Amino acid sequence: PSVRSPRRIPSTGPTGLAFFGAYLGAMAYGFYQIGRGNHRRRGEKEEKLTARAVLVPFLQAEEDRRYHRAWKERTAVEDKIMEGVAGWKSGENVYSSTWLPPHNTLRPRII
Repeated sequence: PSVRSPRRIPSTGPTGLAFFGAYLGAMAYGFYQIGRGNHRRRGEKEEKLTARAVLVPFLQAEEDRRYHRAWKERTAVEDKIMEGVAGWKSGENVYSSTWLPPHNTLRPRII
């Protein structure tokens, strides 16, 4: 009997190049999904900031009303306390500097 020296081994699966191509395809799809997620999150964040920016004037007006009411109450208490002091003017600044109440920015912080 003759002896066959070259053995023919059948292919047992995909080649290395096929695995590499599948890996590259999966990686590209993953990066695509990350990009889509970033785009969606960026849109949601912009929408949230816009909604808050729309509310800022209303919140500022509410704070201004509160500040004015508190200032009137402080001035009334000051009038009552200092009524016996000659030349005292209630609500007048006794310092030479100007102070403004704190206010909200146009782009509020994310809570």
